[in-house]
Amino acid sequence: MRPLSGSPSSPISHIVLIVQENRTFNNLFATFPGTVGTTTGKELVGTKVESINLTKEPLESPKTLRHNYTGYKIAYNGGKMDAFNLIRFETSGKYEGALPYEYVDPADIAPYWAIATDYAIADHMFTTQGSSSFPAHQDLIRGGTAIDPTESLIDDPSKTPWGCPAPPGTITELITTKLKYERHGPPPCTSDFPSSGSYETLQDLLDAKYVSWKYYTPAYEGSTGAMWNAFLVIASVFGNKTEWNAHISQPETNIFTDISSGALPSMSWVIPDGFNSDHSGYKSDTGPSWVASVVNAIGESSYWNSTAIVIVWDDWGGFYDEVEPPKPDNQGGPGLRVPMLIVSPYVGQNEISHKTFEFGSIVRFIEDTWNLGRLGTTDETTKSIASMFDFNQSPRSFITIPSSRSKSFFLHQKPSGLPVDDE
Repeated sequence: MRPLSGSPSSPISHIVLIVQENRTFNNLFATFPGTVGTTTGKELVGTKVESINLTKEPLESPKTLRHNYTGYKIAYNGGKMDAFNLIRFETSGKYEGALPYEYVDPADIAPYWAIATDYAIADHMFTTQGSSSFPAHQDLIRGGTAIDPTESLIDDPSKTPWGCPAPPGTITELITTKLKYERHGPPPCTSDFPSSGSYETLQDLLDAKYVSWKYYTPAYEGSTGAMWNAFLVIASVFGNKTEWNAHISQPETNIFTDISSGALPSMSWVIPDGFNSDHSGYKSDTGPSWVASVVNAIGESSYWNSTAIVIVWDDWGGFYDEVEPPKPDNQGGPGLRVPMLIVSPYVGQNEISHKTFEFGSIVRFIEDTWNLGRLGTTDETTKSIASMFDFNQSPRSFITIPSSRSKSFFLHQKPSGLPVDDE
C-alpha cells in the first residue's frame, strides 16, 4: 500500500499508538504537578465513607487485582468512587481491602514523567467501557464493541486464545443496552457475530483509502500466553493470509527495524511483551524503558517531524482513581481514567490537558488525519485529541527520554510468553 500524507490542515502523516496495560491515571501520576491526582482515597466502611492514605509502591508489583465489569461497578458505586475496598478477588472471593489504594513511586517510572514534562499529558482520558483488556483493545481499533444494535462485548471470552482460533464452545460475555450482563455471547470472531458486516474497524477505513498500517505485537503461538492482538478477532484479517502477513508484524520489536529502514507505516499500533507492559503481578519494571526506547527511536529518525506518538493504558487494572467518569452510556462505560501521553513536535512542553476524552477520541483523531470517514461508534460522540496539538507551530526539536534500558536491551530480550493481560 502507498502511504498517504496527512490531511491538508495537519503535518502529521504517521501516528504511533503505544498501548500499555492496567493502570489508572492516579496510579501513575497521583502527584504529577498540575494534574488532578490524590494520595488520599475514599473507602466505604459499613455505611460510612472514610479516608484512606494511598501507599507509595514500586511499579514492580506482585499483585493482580480484579478489573472486570463487576469490579468496576463495585468501585464506581453510582459515581461515588468510594468502594474499591469492597471489590472481591475473583478466585478467593475475599475483599481486596486496601490493596487498590496505591500509587507508583515516580522514581520507578521516570521515563513517563519525563515524557509528561517534555511533551503532553491528558488527565481526563477515560476507557470506553468499565472493563478489562479484551474489549479495551477492540475499542482501540474501532471505538466500541457493539455486535448488534442491543448488545456489546464486555470482559473476556471463556477460553483462550481470544479470537477466531478460539476452541469450539468458546463464548463471549455481553452487556445489553439496558446494562444487563449476559454470559452467552457468540465465539470471539467476527464471522460468528450476528451483525458481522457492521463490525467495521480502522482496518476497513485505512485499507479503503490505501493508508499503510501495521499492528506490532509479540509472536503468536496459539494462545494469549504469547500474543495479545485485537485483530485476532477480525476474520477479514486473521482469516486472510495476505492481509495478516501485510499488517500483523511479529515480534513487536520489528518496529525498530521499520523505523531504521524507512519502512514505518502511516498508522502503527505497538503492543508490548507482557514483561514490558506495566501489568501488575508480573514483577517487572521494564515498561517505561520499553516506551522510551520506541519514542527515542522515532524522535531520532527522519520520521520525527511528521509523527504523533500516543501512549495510553488500556484499562484501570483494579487500582484506585478519584475522578468520576462521564455520564454512563449503554455499553458499560465510560470506564475509569487512564493516563494518556502525547509525544510530537506539535505539542507544547509540559502541556496538560484537562479536557474529557475517551478511546473514541483517539480513533477520531486517526480518522481525521487521513479523512477516513467515521465508524459510527464513540468516534462520533467524543472529542478528538487534536486539541492537544498546535499544527501552526514550527516543529519542535526532539528531546531524548532518559531511561535505564536501551533499544538494544529489548532487541536481545527473550520473549516472556506471558499474556499482555489475562483479564
